[in-house]
Amino acid sequence: MSRTARKALSVLESSLLVAGLACLGWSGWVKAKEHSFQIEQRALFERMSSPALQAAEHAAASPAETSKLIGLLEMPRLKLSAMVVEGDDDETLNVAIGHLRDTPLPGEAGNSALAGHRDSFFRPLKGIRVGDEIQVTLPQRNLRYRVERTLIVGPKDLSVLKPSPKPTLTLITCYPFSYIGHAPKRFVVQASQID
Repeated sequence: MSRTARKALSVLESSLLVAGLACLGWSGWVKAKEHSFQIEQRALFERMSSPALQAAEHAAASPAETSKLIGLLEMPRLKLSAMVVEGDDDETLNVAIGHLRDTPLPGEAGNSALAGHRDSFFRPLKGIRVGDEIQVTLPQRNLRYRVERTLIVGPKDLSVLKPSPKPTLTLITCYPFSYIGHAPKRFVVQASQID
């Protein structure tokens, strides 16, 4: 191998090493931000759920802080547990499961929709089955849902968000789960409240 080829290879190796370290650093920062947000929101949720602490919490927390937090979504069989907050923009979905603003809140009549990234909180949905239980804990109320169906739709198919006569929970994430980049489809879970 010529000296020029060895030098070019050395530069390429160094560049790839720097790029790899940058990707690892960015990934670590994203996970740390997600983890920190989840811890903060769980602590706020626990304070909001305690009747003794509610008055003190409302005095200490800003209205924006308390109005964004909705509750906790859990699926025991899939080991999924994450905080749910208002909003479905990328900034929100990078740190929590987001509630779509134009749908009712969980527990209200109609179809409540929650979104999450397939490579973070909603990764376990790839193992979901009809009949699985979903728990949504609000500050003063516990809700249970049973999965009725799963489906795959196009990103512009909004039929899964249509109103329903009974309390329904719809979970939405990108699909396929192993896709790299912007996934072409959406994986949808629909569940009915069983409380």
